[in-house]
Amino acid sequence: MNIHIASDILSQTLQRIEGAYAPATIRAFKADFNTFIAYCQEHQAAPLPTNPSVVSKYIDSLSDGKFTSAYIRRILVSISTVHKLNRFEDPTKDCDVQLAMRRMHRKLGRSSKQVAAITKDMLQKMLLAAGDDLRGIRDKALLQVAYDTLCRRSELVDLMAQDIVKNISITQQRFCLSIKLRKSKTDQNSQGKWLHLSESGSAALQEWLIAVEISEGPIFRGIDRGNKIGEKLGCGQIARIYKKLANKAQINCDTIKSISGHSMRVGAAQDLLREGVSLPNIMNRGRWSKTDTVMRYVEQMAPADH
Repeated sequence: MNIHIASDILSQTLQRIEGAYAPATIRAFKADFNTFIAYCQEHQAAPLPTNPSVVSKYIDSLSDGKFTSAYIRRILVSISTVHKLNRFEDPTKDCDVQLAMRRMHRKLGRSSKQVAAITKDMLQKMLLAAGDDLRGIRDKALLQVAYDTLCRRSELVDLMAQDIVKNISITQQRFCLSIKLRKSKTDQNSQGKWLHLSESGSAALQEWLIAVEISEGPIFRGIDRGNKIGEKLGCGQIARIYKKLANKAQINCDTIKSISGHSMRVGAAQDLLREGVSLPNIMNRGRWSKTDTVMRYVEQMAPADH
């Protein structure tokens, strides 16, 4: 099969699976398989269906140290999935491909790049650096909600204003907000889950909603230079906002480089552990289905923090 036909089949496949996979997963399939198609074109090999020997040589070529083992594993999943979705034999199950993966892991290891944790101390510094203008009000609400809910970046941008409820405590004379998360990575059937904000998080979110008069649609939106409210934030903007605020707060440069859209999740999980919250409860709060992920976050903590 030539390159152009493979590209057409890939496009048709991505359209067919829309709605069945998360948008980020579909983007990964597209990027990974297009990269594989380019490799096949350069080496005059068929990309779809492909030969296991092509995949094993591709893995060897990626194992030169420029890429992480996690990224290479993701590429293998993309190649496997696209083949299976088109009822082609899965080339990644071949023993030569498995041997190439073993070589890669021995050379690069299995560890993935550590994400900087935005813990409570760093969060407070970033909140102080946010400012009091409209953008600052939004950013403070974003930071507080992200920390309180342990939301993934995709979950944060999908939170809707109409899914907010106010809980009033008559005895304590205060209110707290709850937001229904309609769907998450571990809730693909959209059963939903209520996320509860702290008193400070509720106040920050309320201030943002009043400032922009949002009662429906995405909570967190872009702001242009004229303070005009735009469309909902994209997933990629979350990390950029975190990095910008960390820079304003004069956080260590190396730490800023390691900040990602999940840094608040990592930091909040570590803080919960410090407070003595059990691992099952942390997993429930962060909506994790595997203990491995949470344990990786715990391992990033300094020895004195355990």
